[in-house]
Amino acid sequence: MKNNKPFSIQARLNSFVYAFAGLKTFFRFEPQAIIHLLAIIVVTFAGYFFELSKSEWIAVILVIGLVLVAEILNTAIEKLTDMVSPEIHPKAKVVKDLAAGAVLMASITALVIGLIVFLPKVM
Repeated sequence: MKNNKPFSIQARLNSFVYAFAGLKTFFRFEPQAIIHLLAIIVVTFAGYFFELSKSEWIAVILVIGLVLVAEILNTAIEKLTDMVSPEIHPKAKVVKDLAAGAVLMASITALVIGLIVFLPKVM
């Protein structure tokens, strides 16, 4: 699909405004966002306490971002699915289950990397 609109710096800046509005909505209205924030705070304090190396911080930050991105996309997919199919529908359930599965996979990945990084330091 071709976009015939000319390039606009204002339009690019507006896209940041919309993106930050999405983050604000997620962290303000989604209960799981608070759980993720608390986990991020705990992991950050643990990282400072155990004096993580640069590469360990990179791994931790990457999986934090991975889980947050998966959760935000899951939330968006759930909201869109509810809008398109307000009634219970087997195909809508599959869509929601797949999105939730992505969050679970991201969380398992974060857990494994967290164990690899933190377990030797705790022992």
